[in-house]
Amino acid sequence: MRLATLPSFRRCLKGLPDARLSQVMGAMQRADQAYGHPHLHAGIGMRRLGKHMECRDALDYRLVFRRDGEALLFLFYGTQDEVKAFLKNRR
Repeated sequence: MRLATLPSFRRCLKGLPDARLSQVMGAMQRADQAYGHPHLHAGIGMRRLGKHMECRDALDYRLVFRRDGEALLFLFYGTQDEVKAFLKNRR
């Protein structure tokens, strides 16, 4: 599946150190591999949030995404509280 990002996701990554960016990229790839394979979801903390999905890149940071055709579209990156606020504003 193709991986795509929105400007909102890219803004969240601005200024992150290279090591953290590498973790985010790894989490995106793991989300791609696990999507559609529920037995793999637990390993990366993937779960449904309404019409969106989230997964972890670290214990305290989450990536929010959804399927968009043949792509996984990443919308947001942040802490659990930031994710809640982001999703609340999207309704």
